[in-house]
Amino acid sequence: MLLRSRSRPTAPKRTTAVKGGLIRRAVPMVRARFDSAVTNEGNRRHWSAADGLSADAAASPEVRRLLRNRARYEVANNSYARGIVLTLANDTVGTGPRLQMLSDDPEANAVIERVFARWATAVGLPETLRTMRMARAEDGESFAVLASNPNLDSQVTLDVRLVEADQVTTPDLSVLNDHAIDGIVFDRFGNPTEYHILKHHPGDTRSGLLGLDIDRAPAASVIHYFRTDRPGQSRGVPDITPALPLFAQLRRYTLAVLGAAETAADFAGVLYTDAPASGEADPVEPMDAIELEARALLTMPSGWRMEQVKAEQPSTTYAEFKRELLNEIARCLNMPFNVAAGNSSGYNFASGRLDHQVYFKAIRVEQEHLARVVLDRILTAFLREAVLVSGLLPLHVRTLIASDDVPLHQWFWDGHEHVDPVKEANAQATRLASHTTTLASEYARQGRDWESELRQRAKEAALMAELGLTIEEAIPIGKEADDGDEK
Repeated sequence: MLLRSRSRPTAPKRTTAVKGGLIRRAVPMVRARFDSAVTNEGNRRHWSAADGLSADAAASPEVRRLLRNRARYEVANNSYARGIVLTLANDTVGTGPRLQMLSDDPEANAVIERVFARWATAVGLPETLRTMRMARAEDGESFAVLASNPNLDSQVTLDVRLVEADQVTTPDLSVLNDHAIDGIVFDRFGNPTEYHILKHHPGDTRSGLLGLDIDRAPAASVIHYFRTDRPGQSRGVPDITPALPLFAQLRRYTLAVLGAAETAADFAGVLYTDAPASGEADPVEPMDAIELEARALLTMPSGWRMEQVKAEQPSTTYAEFKRELLNEIARCLNMPFNVAAGNSSGYNFASGRLDHQVYFKAIRVEQEHLARVVLDRILTAFLREAVLVSGLLPLHVRTLIASDDVPLHQWFWDGHEHVDPVKEANAQATRLASHTTTLASEYARQGRDWESELRQRAKEAALMAELGLTIEEAIPIGKEADDGDEK
């Protein structure tokens, strides 16, 4: 066999001047590497599933289908999973967003806000948004089709019809089509132009032979709500994907602990003897069950005695294990443990407030995303429909909308209640007194429109002056105060 020698790169040289002459000194080469890039017997199995697939290839239709089904299964059968998803939707959407128009025409602002609020109530917009947020957590994405509904109890017949991710698919998608991904067609700039929506849900037993018929909806009438985790990603994966194995472990551990406790409880006692196999003891049939009578005196065979089985489950680490597992589950949703578990018994005031700061910041990010991707699209479609309804909007309001599809506006969401209202009120008064905040900002923290609140405050002040009441006299007295006075 012929052996070939490998030439190794020569080490770089550096020169040093010595007594007017030059000598060369070899500099040792430093070979740097990443430990995480090394594959050995210890980590080979752990990294065996790592791949270099693109975002869309990794989230292929079959992979997304499996993740959706498993996430739905856990949410439907795991109480913690159901509570986490519901809490996330309730905290993000709350009772629903409120629209505030910011154009230079106060009358137009009031008219648009009033008409939109009436329409939002008719279509159940808050419920729709909560469902979309839950669907993103379970399915990874949610689709809403903007369509006309003549039976809607509103002058504006625009409706928001939700579609499950299973229905947005292309049964005959060709791999040679570079401008299409499952259910979505893009232009050469990457903008969606068309959505393929099955007329019937593929899991509907009534779909029959029509299950593969699709509607081709223009992108202007479809809202696609999902989180982009990787560049080039076109479809979403469930938010709780990293926690799915942990949910399974949590249920398996709980069932195992319960099974061990039930097994121990099934035995009233065990007969045993300290005598050797050939010792002096009456023979007893192994594994023989003996019927015991309640509250009765018993005699044991000679050389034998009875002892109850000690219940070893649940162990002292049971609660700690569940806590750590739930904490890891909730981390992928930026949710603190006490919110995920619905239990703050191990928290003090400072710890709870610090954990909630991270959670509330994540909620604000979610609300901004929901407003930009979903609400702004809905508002644009609503205004285009509203200007076509005769007599709904004054002429100058219709002119304002026609000049700009979406006039300047903002969305208000429910504020988060403070655990110590007194401290929060004092902090708010300090901020206002030091001019480091504004009334608009403080009211926005509570999810309220500062202009509406000030107008209401002016009405109350005028009525109190008319009736000759002071602020102290007009303050309502709660039931707790009445009970305290009686005592």
